[in-house]
Parts: sequence; structure tokens; C-alpha cells
Amino acid sequence: MILPVLVILTTIGTALLGGLFLAFSVAVMPGLHRRPAAEAAGATQEINRAIVNPVFGLLFAGTGLLAVATAVLAALAGSWLVVAGAVLAVLGAHVITFAVNIPLNTALDRSTADGGAWERFERPWNRAHTVRTLLTVAAAVLLVV
Repeated sequence: MILPVLVILTTIGTALLGGLFLAFSVAVMPGLHRRPAAEAAGATQEINRAIVNPVFGLLFAGTGLLAVATAVLAALAGSWLVVAGAVLAVLGAHVITFAVNIPLNTALDRSTADGGAWERFERPWNRAHTVRTLLTVAAAVLLVV
């Protein structure tokens, strides 16, 4: 009885994260790209500070924990699409974020927000972000199916 509840909660969290990531892909990052490099770097530093808040923390950490629990229980139940969705949620939203996006954010935050810092940040951050967005959206789809 707990697995269906976990799947629903994991799906909601994953879909919300996927939506947030998509908003960055289609609006925030293109908007920043149109600004001078130093301005884009400074704005990104502020965005990185603003996103560290209880609502995002609960969504991000909670979804990760739910996805792990969902994957374990779904594997025990033999629900392999649910396992795949939960694993993709963790890979997309969490592993890529911790392995690539956060270190790039930290490096940018430690910089003087100049144009060179933005040049080193933008392309690799966007590449990793595109992958995590696609994986997170795919995870939500698999969890719904």
C-alpha cells in the first residue's frame, strides 16, 4: 500500500524539479546569455544564493529520498518501469547536480563575477543542465506510465 503513495509523491517532486529545470533552460539561461558576461555572472551568483531556501531544499532533498525509497520498494515488487523512473530521477536531478552543476556554481560564486568566469561557467553548466533536465522529465514520464 505504501508503494503507490511513494510513486505519486516521487512523481510530483520529479515533475516539479523537471519543470524548474525546464524553466531555466528555456527562459533563465537564454535571458542571462543575452546580458553582458559580467552581469550574467553576477545575476547567476544571486540566483544561486536565492535558490538555497527551505522550499527548494525540501523539494530537492525530499524528492531524492522519495526516489530512493521508491526504487527499492518497486524493485522488490518487480515494477521495473517505476524503478527506472526513480533511478533516472536520482541520476538526473541529484547526481548530475552534485557532480557538475554545484561545483560550477561554487567556482562561479568564488569568482569576481567577471566575463572570464562566465565564459568558463556557461557552456559546461548548460550541457550538464540539459542532460539533467531531459533525465528528470523522462523520469517523471516513466513514473506516470
